[in-house]
Amino acid sequence: MKIRPLYDRIIVKRLEAETTTKSGLIIPDTAKEKPVEGEIVAVGNGKVLEDGAVRSLEVKAGDRILFGKYSGTEIKIDGIEHLILREDEVLAVVEQ
Repeated sequence: MKIRPLYDRIIVKRLEAETTTKSGLIIPDTAKEKPVEGEIVAVGNGKVLEDGAVRSLEVKAGDRILFGKYSGTEIKIDGIEHLILREDEVLAVVEQ
């Protein structure tokens, strides 16, 4: 299925959480938290301003981002969980 977000929304695929700590301890499934880092899969055209102009988004498909723990709406696309977020819910872009 192909999906295209509207306006200033983006679709994000969460990155896998760490299963072990740096010291080698294995984290059980019950203690894991949802990751707050993801990769942008698709972006909308931009935010429509009050004067009708469209401001393009600062992020683009392929960017790795950080977002809030409870941000966005969870959806499933072809059996894979994704999030739909507004651009203003993005906390940071991870530079590599």
